[in-house]
Amino acid sequence: MSVRNAVMVTSLLLTAPAAAQDWDQLGRGLELKAHAALMSQAAAAPAPFTTDGCSGGLSSTWQSIAAYWPQFARDHLAQPPFETCCVSHDHAYHNAGSALNASDSYEARLLADRRLQACVIDTGEVRRTELATLYQVSEAQVVEAYELLAGSMYYSVRFGGGPCTGLSWRWGYGYEQCWSGN
Repeated sequence: MSVRNAVMVTSLLLTAPAAAQDWDQLGRGLELKAHAALMSQAAAAPAPFTTDGCSGGLSSTWQSIAAYWPQFARDHLAQPPFETCCVSHDHAYHNAGSALNASDSYEARLLADRRLQACVIDTGEVRRTELATLYQVSEAQVVEAYELLAGSMYYSVRFGGGPCTGLSWRWGYGYEQCWSGN
């Protein structure tokens, strides 16, 4: 099986509704203690909002490529075309989705991550004709590429964005650091 086919099969399995439900329940069990620790910090007002666009170096790398290759910037802009999706996601992450308890915090994070995924897919839908023409591929291939990107982003934030991790992009990053081990 080719790498491309393996990635597609894995993506389909991970994004299938039943698999997503199982992952969500597993995540809930693993995260609730951290969400409870975060909620003990969330009584105070969060720090002022900050954003790095798309985390993990995605926005900064995109900007560097666009600065180095003007044709890339003309074709794809100087910022990722889905960066507004990331900034909206950061707003939810900053204040823990305005949650008041651990269960609501978990659900708000899950919703924010699903919205990020949907927003990136929507960006691909909007750009499909333009990119299909530019790269001489089918519109379905453009949509598939954006779906794979959106799925990768979703699982990246699900894996690396939990509360109380010490990371700058964690859920509730506008609040003081919390530790779920307390």
